[in-house]
Amino acid sequence: MPWRPPPNDRFYRVIVRTGQFLRWAFRLDIVATGLEHLPAKEPGAGPSRQASPGKGAVFAVTHFGYVDFAVVELLLWRHTRAKLRFLVHQGAADHWLAGPAISASGHVVVGYTDRSDAYDAAVAKLQAGEYLAVFPEAGVSRSFTVRECRTGAVRMAAEAGVPVIPVSVWGAHRVLTRGHGFSPRRSWRAPVRLEVGEPIVFPRDVDVEEATEWLRRTLQAGIDRCTASFPLRPEPGTWWMPAHLGGGAPSDAERQLLDAADAAAGRRRRSRQPGKRQVSP
Repeated sequence: MPWRPPPNDRFYRVIVRTGQFLRWAFRLDIVATGLEHLPAKEPGAGPSRQASPGKGAVFAVTHFGYVDFAVVELLLWRHTRAKLRFLVHQGAADHWLAGPAISASGHVVVGYTDRSDAYDAAVAKLQAGEYLAVFPEAGVSRSFTVRECRTGAVRMAAEAGVPVIPVSVWGAHRVLTRGHGFSPRRSWRAPVRLEVGEPIVFPRDVDVEEATEWLRRTLQAGIDRCTASFPLRPEPGTWWMPAHLGGGAPSDAERQLLDAADAAAGRRRRSRQPGKRQVSP
């Protein structure tokens, strides 16, 4: 059984300081709007925010690259000294190095098949006053537009009675994303833009499909505003720009075909694992 240390506040602060150092080392140009929509800093002793029942929140974050989580995490820490827990896939939690770090940071692990335990754990954290981040797209969008979202963010927030805070992140995918590895040259002084949307509290009887579509549109609107104010003006066909803006990323229709192929390949891989009972999400 791999080592899984319990959540540790000191370890979390080490992770944050490491991220702050890397931001300083590469001189990342991170600019955020809508900071007034973030939870206010709570008074109290200690080096970081302590969870308080009734004061949790779900952060619904766009997912175009592999460092989106770090940008949002650093933003919230700087604003409120708050720890942000993420829903993390079991594959990452099984990694020999990442697994202990994920456990010590207090993130919620989503299993390969049965996800009910993760859902219950996430709701419990929200009710206890934790801040929980969710990628509603459930994977990196290769089109660099907000793809179809799953209903988990809305359902968890409604059940826990906490707000959903939309966060659109643009530019972090240039640092590291699917099919494009890390480049120190591209990362040096890389601009990143974020927009924090207005929080919304959903009633327990909310139409989750309708609310999730509202969330998708809100996140995409934030991306549109971030791209409009982005300081770089790329050449036509640039890989990190979406197709509808003249970029070289797959169109939305192409992305849907690629996603379907990935899903089919994933199902085939799982079906070859003996003794695994498949549970639909």
